[in-house]
Amino acid sequence: MILSEAATTLWDTAKALALQVAPVSPSARPALPPLLFFTDPDRTPEPWRTAENLPRGAGVVFRAFAAEDAVEQGLKLRAACDRAGVVLLAGRDVELAEAIRADGLHLPERLLGRAGSVKADHPDWLVTGAVHQAENWRLAKSLDAAIVSPVFPAGGSSAAKAALGLDGFQALTEQAPCPVYALGGISAGNAHSLLQTRACGFAAVDAITAAFG
Repeated sequence: MILSEAATTLWDTAKALALQVAPVSPSARPALPPLLFFTDPDRTPEPWRTAENLPRGAGVVFRAFAAEDAVEQGLKLRAACDRAGVVLLAGRDVELAEAIRADGLHLPERLLGRAGSVKADHPDWLVTGAVHQAENWRLAKSLDAAIVSPVFPAGGSSAAKAALGLDGFQALTEQAPCPVYALGGISAGNAHSLLQTRACGFAAVDAITAAFG
């Protein structure tokens, strides 16, 4: 696969981040993807088109937000991920994850307390969760990885939240009991700045769609 300049920058930076923290997450199954593509019904109406262009070893978090055709879309995404060799997580919904044969589940912050039971029921799943506040690290002990956002000014559901900045991201993740991904406003132009943080990789919506879509 020939990647564009932006795609190459994003993927190379994500891999460099993963290499920096590889020893801290040897037990995650499947292995933690360096790059996570977060889908959004409004901003990524056909996420499988982006997924099939992702590098092998990347990941997708399918956020269906209870759409009526969530299973149909999820199965299209599953097929695209299989072709590309990409890990697929479903957002929030265990039944959806099971229906589309996902490789794991991503939990919103309000549901972090369910991580332990999800791992117990599905020991081979990769389970991630959103963390925005330091006091919720106590709920993240069962996660394979946490997604912390927004690092930079972002769109979508993160638009209303104040950006953490690199210093804020570092401060928030100091007590993390698991590897952490950066999310929010990350682009090919600023991704390299994450190399000074403890992120194991990063997630994005628009930047990944633009670079790999």
